[in-house]
Amino acid sequence: MSLFNTMSISGSAMHAQTVRLNTIASNMANVDSISSNQEDTFRSKQPIFEAVLQGERGLPKGGVRVLDITENPQPLVKEYLPNHPMANEEGYIFRPNVNVVEEMANMMAASRNYETNVEVLNTVKQLALRTIQLGK
Repeated sequence: MSLFNTMSISGSAMHAQTVRLNTIASNMANVDSISSNQEDTFRSKQPIFEAVLQGERGLPKGGVRVLDITENPQPLVKEYLPNHPMANEEGYIFRPNVNVVEEMANMMAASRNYETNVEVLNTVKQLALRTIQLGK
């Protein structure tokens, strides 16, 4: 495997982790949103990744890509607050199905994965520079 393929694979992983971090940030930003019905309530989202084993157009041989961003199927939080201005006719408000602890754990994992791929890129860069210096 060439150094450039290694850089491409690491770059694809960094892109995937960036999407993951952005999705987590969106979930965290909407954790306190409320609605008067289930249809309008924010639902937690998670990216779905796919390993790229064969080289495809525009992608390196190996790597990862984002297939889709799906909504969490967990039920929404239904809370009885009849005096709340957003309460429906039955007195309920709906909160998102965002688990803050789980999102923080996912954020830490995504951040570490991103940092690891930055280190891979730095190592590959140093290997390329030392290879060039061998020819001098």
